[in-house]
Amino acid sequence: MTGGAGSRPIEVVCLDLAGTTVADGGLVEEAFLAALDAVGVPDDGPTRDAMLGHVRSTMGTSKITVFRALLGDGPPADAANRAFEHAYEVLLDAGRVAPLPGAAATVDALRASGVKVALCTGFSRATLEKLLEVLGWQDLADLALCPGDAGRGRPYPDMVLTAALRLGASAMWSVAVAGDTAADMESGARAGASVVAGVCTGADGPRRLLASGATHVLATVAELPEVVADR
Repeated sequence: MTGGAGSRPIEVVCLDLAGTTVADGGLVEEAFLAALDAVGVPDDGPTRDAMLGHVRSTMGTSKITVFRALLGDGPPADAANRAFEHAYEVLLDAGRVAPLPGAAATVDALRASGVKVALCTGFSRATLEKLLEVLGWQDLADLALCPGDAGRGRPYPDMVLTAALRLGASAMWSVAVAGDTAADMESGARAGASVVAGVCTGADGPRRLLASGATHVLATVAELPEVVADR
């Protein structure tokens, strides 16, 4: 773990889902590929490779934002986003997601210590609710947010700021953010969170997480309650 302890207590924690608290076995990328198929992007060649590279480099951001970057701000992006959501929900129904070890216990421990927890994602509201249903996590956290609830998705700070407002944080220094992508780190840093923890169970490694604003790097999310307690 890297980073230093502070003297101000954490009141709100914003936790990412896929890659941080949820192991999806590459389902996000698989659903993106299905969406590209649905809008007629050839399944080989430089265009497909470039698009897949962009998808990988922007993991954690709002899915519609990714499609608009790839396909323009119009019907093709909207169609691809709908195809992504359908493909991901089919994969969810197939039982191909599971909580990462210690994830639910982490949320329970934080809440038991008086910290409020928001689950945050780049998925749509419908996909978020489906994921929480499959995991049995509808009542796990105090709040669950998607980009549509806040205005903009990651790397913008909107979801973190919305969580702070809705859960009654006294100041942004009392907020912690944890996620597995550069976009998670940028979002937390832009919001002014005092703890921005990169978790090495998903898309990005320690070097990129630190370069994107991480104050701490954790092997798993199970280490987060110790970081929060140190505040």
